[in-house]
Parts: sequence; C-alpha cells; structure tokens
Amino acid sequence: MVSSRETTQQTYQAILGALHNLIEVVAQLRSPDGGCPWDLAQTPETLIPYVIEEAYEVVDAIRTGDRFSIAEELGDLLLQVVLQAQIASEYGHFSLQEVARGITDKLVRRHPHVFGDLKVNDVDEVHQNWEKIKAVEKGETTEQAQLLSPKLRRYARSLPPLMAGMKISQKAATAGFEWENAEGVWQKFSEELAEFKESLENEDREHRQAELGDLLFTLINIARWYGLDPSAALAGTNQRFIQRLSLMETFAERPLTEYTIDELEFLWQKAKAELAKGQ
Repeated sequence: MVSSRETTQQTYQAILGALHNLIEVVAQLRSPDGGCPWDLAQTPETLIPYVIEEAYEVVDAIRTGDRFSIAEELGDLLLQVVLQAQIASEYGHFSLQEVARGITDKLVRRHPHVFGDLKVNDVDEVHQNWEKIKAVEKGETTEQAQLLSPKLRRYARSLPPLMAGMKISQKAATAGFEWENAEGVWQKFSEELAEFKESLENEDREHRQAELGDLLFTLINIARWYGLDPSAALAGTNQRFIQRLSLMETFAERPLTEYTIDELEFLWQKAKAELAKGQ
C-alpha cells in the first residue's frame, strides 16, 4: 500500500519532471543550433506585452471559472517566466533556479509566524509584520519605511491606472487622508464633475485630461467607500456590452452601420432583455 508521503513525493517528482521538460523545450527554442527564429529574436523588453497579455488572460480565465482554461492560461504565463529566465541566463544575469530560490526565501522570511516562532493574532498583524520585514530587506530606516509617497509611486509605475488608483486611494485612506463620511466623497465627485464640464468648454486638451483624471480618481474613491472593485466593475461592463452587441448582430438583418440610432436602440433593448432571461 502506498503511503501518503510516497504519493506526495511522486507528485513532486512529476511536477519537477514537467518543469524540466518545459525548461528544456524553451532552451531548445532559444538555441542558435536549430532553434526558432522568433524565439531567438526576443529580448526581455520585446516580451513585456506578452507578460501583460498572459497575466490578463489568466485573470479572465479565473473569472470564467473554467478550470481547463485556467490551467492553459497559467501555462502560458509560466512560459513567460521560464523564457525571461532563459534569456537572462544566456546574458549571465540570473537563472530560473535563482528566481525560484529567491521567491522561496522571501516567502519563508516574510512568514515568521509560519516558519518561525512569531505569534500573530489576526490578518492585520500579519500585514504589519510583512511591511516591517520588507523595510528591513530594503535597508530602510523606520522613518523611510513610514513614508507613503514611495509606495504610491511604485503603484503608479507598475500597475494599470485603474488598479493603481484603487491602491493609492486605499493607502492614502489608511494614512488618514480620508473623508469623514460618504457624503463628503459625493460632494467631491460633484465638484470634479463640474470642473470637468467647465474644462471641456474653456480649456486645452491637457487640462481636460487632468480634470478627467481627477473625476475618475474620485469615482474610484466612491467605489472604495462602498466596497466595490472598479477594475472588476469595468471588466463586467465591457463583457456585457460585447454580449449585447453580439446579440444585436444576430437580430440584425443587415450591417449595424445601416441602422438609424432609434433602430439600434430597439435592437439594444431587445438584446438586453434576451440576456436578462438567462440570468
């Protein structure tokens, strides 16, 4: 009879074997001797769009709940990690082994309540310890670790704008930069909406862009106040719009460009009602 420990070891060996095969395939694709011209032409910079695209496709698959799609898209994302590491190893910068060892050491180091003797009572304490350990890793003083602006700059630099806006809003609120109640946020939204409308009439494009940004950031704050995720909300709206438009095209007897606005509205409402039946 096979023990659970033996089963676990067999699973680990199977995983390591699959990863080994992937690494070998990627190395062959990058080999000057019989490799793929496309893969050989890639650099860390040219692969950036693919890293972003594959990450978003993983998110989309998770939202659909299709386990086969999730597994496939995670594989595509894993390929980007292995490919980046392969190119880096060719330059003598680092290897996949160093990448794996680095994240493993970081996880152990930042979870002393799991891998050490530290005791924590709740998630808040876990988060506080995590931030303290990060500060030590970066060689920051206590005063530097408490500065908010470097963290916000990192969010603005590395995250998509809508997601960055939410993170910046959350961190600022935690630091006390917050309205007393929801009415204050709505009042700010009304002010920003009025300023945006005014800019459309009197200002140049750059100023209009700035006022639009202020309006969107305030709307993100409203979402935070009500516990909503603006990125997920917009993604849902995009999907619903596409679904309704697709159904409109099935109802239409000619290209949509040949319909009047009133006829398009009729088809839109018809599609909306049809989709509502399936909910």
